[in-house]
Order: sequence, then structure tokens, then C-alpha cells
Amino acid sequence: MALYQDVIMAGFGGQGVMLIGNLLAYAGMNAGLNVTYIPVYGPEMRGGTANCTVVVSDEDIGSPIIQRPKSLIVMNQPSLDKFQPRLEDGGVQVLNSSLVDVKQAEARVRTVAVPANEIADTLGNTRMANMVALGAYVRATGVVDLDIVKKSLTSVISAHYSHLIPKNADALQAGYDHAG
Repeated sequence: MALYQDVIMAGFGGQGVMLIGNLLAYAGMNAGLNVTYIPVYGPEMRGGTANCTVVVSDEDIGSPIIQRPKSLIVMNQPSLDKFQPRLEDGGVQVLNSSLVDVKQAEARVRTVAVPANEIADTLGNTRMANMVALGAYVRATGVVDLDIVKKSLTSVISAHYSHLIPKNADALQAGYDHAG
């Protein structure tokens, strides 16, 4: 059976949406899959809107552009408002319930609510909410193995910040566990 998964990850600048998109793309490559990654920035990076699209497939990818995504990672309310209507029926969305009103999730899709900010706080750094959300996404979709995602952290976190890799791996695991 062919593997094909696409996702739009969205939030405001500074939430690390581009980082987790890049991480998922590297994890897909490290798993031997074909991937595309396209970042999209709003008017300003930190505080403005930010989203990216990632496609992971074991076959050739015809286009990196996603009109009706199979899945979403939504880090803030404006992103839910913008992207949920485009999510295909039966798709999966991971919502950061710390900043998103889960009651607005549509019944036509499967919603995984994760209090990403609170979980990241318990790990010692709210900025790891993005990793918590990605861990939940990996669990919800099975797109790649979580261990491959953890090992891929070295591809997106510079050597200067390598001391943060274990904490980010813990955040991925916490999101994964929460989504179970």
C-alpha cells in the first residue's frame, strides 16, 4: 500500500512552525521517503502568520502545492479559522488546545487536541510547544516512526544548540504519548 501524507502546519511567527515542518521533511528523507517542504511567511516573521506544507510519500510527488490537505497542525486560532475549511473530509487535525478553541473543530474531521503550551511548560520551556504538537501529529497519522523524527533533530538544530536536542526529543515524546 502506498504511503502519501500531506500536512499544512500553521501558527504565528515565533511558534516554530517552520522548524517542525523542516524536521518532518528531514525525518521523511531519513526514512527513505520522498518529501517536499514549502515555507510561507506572513508580513512579519515573529508575530505574523507562518505556515508550511510538507508532503511525505513513498512514490514520486506530483506537486508540493496542497489545496485540500489530508492533515493540519494548528498552533493558534487564526490558523484554525483559515485552514480548517480546506481540510479534506475525514482528515486529521492536531490542535494546540492551549491557544485554539477546540469547540470550533468540525465533526467532519478527526481532531486531536493537545495542550501543547502547558505540556511544554511542564518540560521547562514553552517554546517547545511546536515539538509537542509534532509528536502528537506523528502518533495521530503514523507518517514516520517517532524515533526517526528524534534522530532527525540533529539535521535542524545547529551544533551550537545541540544541548537542546534531548529536551526537544522529550517534547516530541510527550506529544506522542498525549495523543495515544
